[in-house]
Amino acid sequence: MADDDVLRVILGAIRFAAEKHRDQRRKGKEASPYINHPIAVAEILTQHGVQDTVTLLAAILHDTIEDTETTPKEIEERFGSDVRRVVEEVTDDKSASREARKAHQVDHAPRLSPRAKLVKIADKLTNVRDVVEAPPAGWPMERRLGYLEWARAVVEGCRGSNASLEAAYFQVLEQGFVRLRDETD
Repeated sequence: MADDDVLRVILGAIRFAAEKHRDQRRKGKEASPYINHPIAVAEILTQHGVQDTVTLLAAILHDTIEDTETTPKEIEERFGSDVRRVVEEVTDDKSASREARKAHQVDHAPRLSPRAKLVKIADKLTNVRDVVEAPPAGWPMERRLGYLEWARAVVEGCRGSNASLEAAYFQVLEQGFVRLRDETD
């Protein structure tokens, strides 16, 4: 794909995701527009050398099936079967309990495709930052620390994907633990 075509498709994915998430806000104190999250996930990937168009598109679209009325068929028709597969790999089954979804992510992480592992790590990196810096209203310290522990287990299953991204994730995670523990003292 020519550079102009790649840019056009990526911008199209951002526009598509922005439309799908248009009425959604993040759970943090600032309730930022939801679209900021998938854009941040894709940006983190590029900061760590990921240039694969399918992976970047999947990062931008990673929450559309899970959190909107978007269907896998829509993703495939607009962005192709490779993108749809990666998005489906990182999509939680919302009909399952929160505990079951969390356990599935930990168990399933080692079996994700290389592209899905990259999206998963970048997603967890942004989420850990948010839980530390701007947690959802009403999340007590115990829940915030529990999220960091769980996210660590998920990303452990994704190791071997991208050394730079993994190092950045674990640095953010450890800084998060330090900051939260300092807040409890």
